[in-house]
Amino acid sequence: MTSESRTRDLEGRSALVTGAGRGIGKAVAAEFLARGANVVITARTREPLDAAAAELTALGHGGTVLAFAGNAADEQARADAVDLAVTEFGSLDILINNTGINPVFGSLMDADLDAVRKIFDVNVVAALGYIQHAHRAWMGAHGGAVVNVASVAGIRSTGVIAAYGASKAALIRLTEELAWQLGPSIRVNAVAPAVVKTQFAAALVAAGEETVSAGYPLRRLGTPQDVAGLIGFLVSDAASWITGETVRVDGGLLATGSR
Repeated sequence: MTSESRTRDLEGRSALVTGAGRGIGKAVAAEFLARGANVVITARTREPLDAAAAELTALGHGGTVLAFAGNAADEQARADAVDLAVTEFGSLDILINNTGINPVFGSLMDADLDAVRKIFDVNVVAALGYIQHAHRAWMGAHGGAVVNVASVAGIRSTGVIAAYGASKAALIRLTEELAWQLGPSIRVNAVAPAVVKTQFAAALVAAGEETVSAGYPLRRLGTPQDVAGLIGFLVSDAASWITGETVRVDGGLLATGSR
């Protein structure tokens, strides 16, 4: 869907997008703005986050962008980000848990357990923490939509990013549990991208984009916009009977049965 044909179906709603200083998170924020929402974007580092907010504002879609710098693993930072959206916009209708880290590669037998704990703390516990705060501050009384950004690594073993994949598998299960617990007024879904062309995925395309994409039926890697468009649909009224789902956006990778 192009910006010219996209309707402003999120007009009057507000969203919080974590990990939005670049990549998928920033693309999701742009998608929401184009569809009429106001957006709070968060990331750990202030400078790139402010740059992202300026870039998003310059798109001229009309919505308001607010930047909040804070570590997703910090409970107070999560609470403050949620409170900012509710205070400034009057609601928090949409929450996107996009923050993720992956400092561990290779065999789990060699993995630093402190690093593994950190992966789960940021990728899973922080996501639940954001949902808890959003529920208390607004969604519990008014409803809303949550999308967790998982990964195809959470659906099938990779042998390379095993700890990350295990955390994303946990996030997928968390999505299902919360869809059951928070319905009918709050919908909770997840998306599971394969390799998307972002700085975060740079190590996964070290062999070259053409070589890696040759294993995908669609013969290309994903873009942040590919994921953002799907998330935009999932939070919209067009997806009002979808909850507890994890939607693959992987260029057909898992359909091949190969790693």
